[in-house]
Amino acid sequence: MPAGLDNLDFAVLCALALAVVAYLGRDTLKNLFTSDNSLTNVTSDSRDLVEVVKENGKNFVVLFASQTGTGEDYARKFAKELISKFQLKVMCADVEKYDFDNLHLLPSSIPVSFFVSTYGEGDFPDGALPMEEYLSGVEEGSLSNLKYTLFGLGNSTYEFFNGASKKTEGYLKAAGAHLIGTAGLADDGAGTTDEDYLSWKEATLEALKDVLRLDEHEEKFEPAFKYEELEQFHDESVSQGEPNASYLPINSPKAPFTQAQPFLAPIVKSKELFKDPTRNCIHAEISLEGSNLKYTTGDHIGILPSNSDEHVKQFLETFNLKPDTVFDLISTDPTSKPPFPVPCSIGAAVRHYIEITGPVSRATFGQLVEFAPNEEAKNKLSQLAKDKDDFAREITAKHFNFADAVLYVSGGKPWTTVPWNFLVETLPHMQPRYYSISSSSTSQPGTVHITAVVENEPNTEVEGKRITGVTTNLLRNIELVQNKKDVEASTLPIRFDLNGPRNLYHGFKLPIHIRHSQFRLPSNPSTPVIMVGPGTGVAPFRGFIRERCAYKDHHKDDSEAVEQLGKHILFYGSRNLDDYLYSEEWPEYAKKLGESFELVVAHSRLNPQKKVYVQDLLIDRAEDIFKLIKEGAFIYVCGDAKGMAQGVHKALVQIVSQGNNISEEDAAGVIKMMKTTGKYQEDVW
Repeated sequence: MPAGLDNLDFAVLCALALAVVAYLGRDTLKNLFTSDNSLTNVTSDSRDLVEVVKENGKNFVVLFASQTGTGEDYARKFAKELISKFQLKVMCADVEKYDFDNLHLLPSSIPVSFFVSTYGEGDFPDGALPMEEYLSGVEEGSLSNLKYTLFGLGNSTYEFFNGASKKTEGYLKAAGAHLIGTAGLADDGAGTTDEDYLSWKEATLEALKDVLRLDEHEEKFEPAFKYEELEQFHDESVSQGEPNASYLPINSPKAPFTQAQPFLAPIVKSKELFKDPTRNCIHAEISLEGSNLKYTTGDHIGILPSNSDEHVKQFLETFNLKPDTVFDLISTDPTSKPPFPVPCSIGAAVRHYIEITGPVSRATFGQLVEFAPNEEAKNKLSQLAKDKDDFAREITAKHFNFADAVLYVSGGKPWTTVPWNFLVETLPHMQPRYYSISSSSTSQPGTVHITAVVENEPNTEVEGKRITGVTTNLLRNIELVQNKKDVEASTLPIRFDLNGPRNLYHGFKLPIHIRHSQFRLPSNPSTPVIMVGPGTGVAPFRGFIRERCAYKDHHKDDSEAVEQLGKHILFYGSRNLDDYLYSEEWPEYAKKLGESFELVVAHSRLNPQKKVYVQDLLIDRAEDIFKLIKEGAFIYVCGDAKGMAQGVHKALVQIVSQGNNISEEDAAGVIKMMKTTGKYQEDVW
């Protein structure tokens, strides 16, 4: 049972989840932005995976279970390499779109590659829950026909690292399926996902060659789409960067609003939270009016951003692209679809549909070799693509984006020989950025609050360059304009088109959707709660406390209910008073909630002689914390995964060890059990 839900709540959520999964399989979503995007696609009216494979004449299946899009990106890379290296007929698809009841009928000559992301505490992505249900219930030995490979994506800072992929392997092993090679375990916590993939891929391709007796062909880019420039077109059918095809003038978007069909929500209010002029944190309030979207306190909001003016200009100049050129992508396979609405202008695709500012993949870098502008650049590119240490030092450590990297290789000369098809089909597509909601769904059901620190800092490895976040700087751009501040006089490093395609975003609108979370207050308000959230990690806890304030307002005439409210203690940390978030609000909450709420603050840089962090304050309050744990407290941690979350975990192990007079090893087992049962929850990054 997920934390904080009673049986009825859980049953209702399950029913809703299954209804949404069924709805999203309908043909009405065929033209949406997130449609399949390569030769690996299939078309069929059936949800039976085996039937679809046979109908489309495929001899290899790549399936992805992805929460944020990363797993999908790697699955598609792998599928394309199978096609180019071995001329296989590959189907690549989201597990959400298919049923697996007849998987035992899949011919043993057709392997399946699974790419499985882990979400939260060892959970499967939302869309993969039906697959998990199927795999967990298959009879022993019933999938002896199945040959498969497995690549998991996870984060080692979480207790149940790669939990979903490990469960997948366990289920398939029990069912008698045969693993080809070894399972890959990518670690985003260590920042090694790309290198983990490359190591796994090389070993897995060798294993596949042996098992399937494959002949390897010379690898070169083979476009999945024929690129065609259009001189005559109907303007209203040409995409200018709309979130998906339903937002074109000839169509009309309809609910439900999801990641595939985002809602254009206005930011009705925004403000700067930091007093330090060198740093910024934006509080934004986003209206859900007219969307029928619902959220629960503790959920996330996904925001689909666009690229900045400066980065779009750099990318277009680097590859000698004309932004006003209108093009179409015509599939060379009748079952495939373009990755975004076409016809489209090149400028719109670069601004709205392609990730041009993210980290550079060494695998993608290596594919550029055949398009190098000269022999010198080709040799340098080949060396960097082959040597992961050189690549890490020369590209990754310098925080280069794709255009930065290729210009570095060519000495600043444009790359005029790279086909537009290659860029469209190889670079990742724009994905939503997720933020913990800092409002209460009880007191603000139609409005979502977010709290976002703006990423804008000097690049210490490259003089004159800055490291900038896409969405956070977009939010700051909106805050400056919305509050009629002087944008030109500000320290805003990059600027954005706030009106969007065809003025769709006018009025400070952004494409958003709600991602539901298990990060929930306990359903029994008398249960004690321990919250740890330094920096913007405090966001969901502001929502939690506002939720409890709403509870008290609702029960103001019921003194017994108010008296039963459990102890809620929040450990919050900031550098100093200049970045003390919501400092003016906490006294008001404390006044309303009385003894049931306590805020404990650590200002790590207020005293330069002694830095104090939230984990230090936990140790200082060890007796109180242990008492609350013994009383059945729920523990919530939100914020930095690498330092803070591990430090908090260590502090709690120490507190339980000393309180119970047991070894730290046994205490770690107690904490692990709390995580398993949902009484210790993390929302970390």
